[in-house]
Amino acid sequence: MKDTSGAQVLGRTSWKRLGLVMVPTVIAAGALSLAMANGAIAASFAVSGQQFKLTAGSLTGTGFVQYGTVDHHADGSQFPAAVSAFASADITNLCQSVVTTIPVIGDVTLTIKAGGGKTAVHADNLIIDMSQLNAGEADFTNINIGQDASTLSGSATGAKGTPGLFGQQADKATLTGVQQVAYSTNAGSFQLHDMSLSMSMGNNPCF
Repeated sequence: MKDTSGAQVLGRTSWKRLGLVMVPTVIAAGALSLAMANGAIAASFAVSGQQFKLTAGSLTGTGFVQYGTVDHHADGSQFPAAVSAFASADITNLCQSVVTTIPVIGDVTLTIKAGGGKTAVHADNLIIDMSQLNAGEADFTNINIGQDASTLSGSATGAKGTPGLFGQQADKATLTGVQQVAYSTNAGSFQLHDMSLSMSMGNNPCF
């Protein structure tokens, strides 16, 4: 970006009401075959067949990177995922839910809430593999868009993609009004404050 005099300007970028934050559909489509050929499996474990939903009042993280990858189920089948990773992140008003259908009983919803008090949820080396991310507003500081995914740095340990594929990174990212559908979450440490866990009958996700 340049100012009116033609000088380069570095700083914060703000985009509102994002869908999957800055990840183009080319990651999940055209790049998929190449990622599979190179064995780019993000999660270090077999991912279940269920996705879980998460909402947060805000997510503020340093060392943000994002790229596309391929995850796998226990049966070996593979599927595309978008990865968002942070070196460190703080999350307020966290709600995480997963709905399971149990024979005879029906749908049961497991819900975890945390970070609703004065102390936010804190995570280090946070990596999230997801299919959808919505935010009311997303602010990025010193962002590179279109960087080779294999050269991403400064984020969670091992958070980089396949050479030649689309990636992006920023020194800092702040998302508010977060709604996320995810396959998996990895973290070196995950500290939940004011945590509560509950189970309820029926389909009652966080959003």
